[in-house]
Amino acid sequence: MTERKAIEYWLSDMDGVLVHEGRPIPGAAEFIGRLEESGTPFLVLTNNSIYTRRDLSARLATMGLRVPPESIWTSALATAQFLSDQRPEGTAYVIGEAGLTTALHEAGYVLTDIDPDYVVLGETRTYSFSQVTRAIRLVERGARFIATNPDPIGPSAEGSLPACGAVAAMITKATGVDPYFVGKPNPLMMRTALNRVGGHSESTAMIGDRMDTDVVAGVEAGLETILVLTGVTRKDEVERFPFRPSHVVASIADVVAMIAS
Repeated sequence: MTERKAIEYWLSDMDGVLVHEGRPIPGAAEFIGRLEESGTPFLVLTNNSIYTRRDLSARLATMGLRVPPESIWTSALATAQFLSDQRPEGTAYVIGEAGLTTALHEAGYVLTDIDPDYVVLGETRTYSFSQVTRAIRLVERGARFIATNPDPIGPSAEGSLPACGAVAAMITKATGVDPYFVGKPNPLMMRTALNRVGGHSESTAMIGDRMDTDVVAGVEAGLETILVLTGVTRKDEVERFPFRPSHVVASIADVVAMIAS
């Protein structure tokens, strides 16, 4: 394996790496604390588009994780930036929560169900049949189909919930139109994150709990990759994939010592 440069910038997934079902994972507070103490640039990434980054910062703070809003990057923010670059001050019909609608408003977008440029699908705990029906009809009429992330299910205390990828599949089945997914594993989200943190691929690490989103996104972006075994991917599943992480560790606690002091 080619020798890499020392890690100077850190990107970390949130769910399954720092938190799990509303609780901090042991070692997460120490990881964030070490980054702040050393002045190391970092960004916490999430495909969750429900919350604004201020909301997420507040939620993490209640768990003892002090992550400033500017150190959080969501699929909603990446989607808003992508659409602003593609079609400035456009229009969109949006299925999602405040994290997505706020990001699009701040990017100069008008949210409407009248002949929009895009149908934008994000995460919500209240997907409705009428919203999905409206999205299908707008896509049939020519609206471009964008989705924040491809995750088919999301976690909850009661078990799995249908997520953005599952609802996107429903719209695709009805229209024959595939969405463009902006969130992980799209390297676009990783590149925008790198730009935000001011990092370079050869000296940046990506920490994640999923081989099929976090690790593959890091690999395709040329980053050093660290898989933690506190989330979705189990150790015995790693060999099934045609790509490998740079490191496999038990949890974020094992990463703390890797941060340069």
